[in-house]
Amino acid sequence: MKKQIVALAVTALAMGSAFAQANDTLAKIKASGSIALGVRDSSALSFTLGNGKYTGFHTEMAERIVDDLSKDAGKKLAVNYVPVTSQNRIPLVQNGTVDLECGSTTNNATRQKDVDFAHTTYVEVVRIAVKANSGIKDLKDLNGKTIATTTGTTSVQTLRKNERAQGIDFKEVMGKDHADSFLLLESGRADAFVMDGSILAANISKAKSPKDFAIVGPELSVEPIACMVRKGDAAFLKAVNASIERQIKDGSLAKLYDKWFMQPIPPTNTAMNLPLSDATKAAWATPNNKPMEDYAKK
Repeated sequence: MKKQIVALAVTALAMGSAFAQANDTLAKIKASGSIALGVRDSSALSFTLGNGKYTGFHTEMAERIVDDLSKDAGKKLAVNYVPVTSQNRIPLVQNGTVDLECGSTTNNATRQKDVDFAHTTYVEVVRIAVKANSGIKDLKDLNGKTIATTTGTTSVQTLRKNERAQGIDFKEVMGKDHADSFLLLESGRADAFVMDGSILAANISKAKSPKDFAIVGPELSVEPIACMVRKGDAAFLKAVNASIERQIKDGSLAKLYDKWFMQPIPPTNTAMNLPLSDATKAAWATPNNKPMEDYAKK
């Protein structure tokens, strides 16, 4: 009986420890010596070079966050790169498969109910990519056209909102990821691809003939992009934000931006030529995690 009581106590202690770690990412990564980083395959901020290698502005920024977390943990943390999609990124953060997701996720009020967002590190503008010879210049020119966007992104809602507001009618086709959506445009199965401007620019830069494409029309929406962590883990969120603030203050984040948006980048060694916007500068000047709805109120 005594042995059974001891065994039950040990089991309860282990379960309690597991529960505590599930709700304490800092304890979890320190105990395991590793962190699960959510990355993307074909975003402008996070993408793959193949063979399990991931890079990009947000990926490299996240790796610097991990370096700072390693100092706090007193050991070098190994990074386990976990590719996520627009559809599964939030569930994978919620269930603990991913500890820190730094892809290209828009911070909005609905998502804030499920996850917590770190400081905004990029402010995105949704635009329209078309073939340069298409004759499409503005939103009204999309009437009767086929438009591609990526499943699980906020651009789907943006499209529908503008469809109602502009009184235009179009057909939607969904790509499973951003590369797939761009392929729909490139192959002629779609007349336009509506998505974050940086994602459009990145996919155009990697096309066989970048000059055959153009980004046109108005800014359809302004969206703050930020890293995601599990809901309610205040200590981990604070540590992530502290690293972001450090990178802003010492100028390393600005240098990283220049590297990935103004200089030639892999795999084609073509520059995206997207200067740092005033909106992103403002987000860095006053670090915050305001959702996109707050931007719409301005």
